[in-house]
Amino acid sequence: MSYNDEMQSSLKQLHQELGIPADYSESCALPLCIEPTVLVDTELDFYQRQQRLTPAAFSAWSQMREAATSQGISLFLISAFRGYQYQHDLIAAKLEKGQVIEAILRVNAAPGYSEHHSGRAVDLGTMGCDALSENFGKTKAYQWLVENSDSYGFSLTYPRDNPFGIDFEPWHWCYTQE
Repeated sequence: MSYNDEMQSSLKQLHQELGIPADYSESCALPLCIEPTVLVDTELDFYQRQQRLTPAAFSAWSQMREAATSQGISLFLISAFRGYQYQHDLIAAKLEKGQVIEAILRVNAAPGYSEHHSGRAVDLGTMGCDALSENFGKTKAYQWLVENSDSYGFSLTYPRDNPFGIDFEPWHWCYTQE
């Protein structure tokens, strides 16, 4: 069995365990994200957890954070790389708390379809704003990212009314230069 076949089989099993509809990949329009073979440790995130990114994404993130800091803008990591199983476990925990899968899939992509799997996505925060809050979209940090992130190879993946059916996530940015 090839790596691709193994991965597809594993993802199918994770989806079945979570009750994700069999047509998810067609209905969500999200691309399949392959886990990278090389990741590097980043700085600790806001919760003092070790995070990882691809080398190029980490370099670009570091440069972008330093540029923001030099302009008086606070940016910090909340989350970076997440493997397929970690994504499964996030969704399973929400299911255990009584959330329905349709609602969860508006804020968390199914295993295999989260940009966090690529090692290029970052969830960002700023001082004075709750983590992973839509209020991040009203901060100076968000405005700075809108104006400057492209210079560092990052883009906002889930703006309002995005084609993927994911809720607006002003904190989620992905390095697109790899």
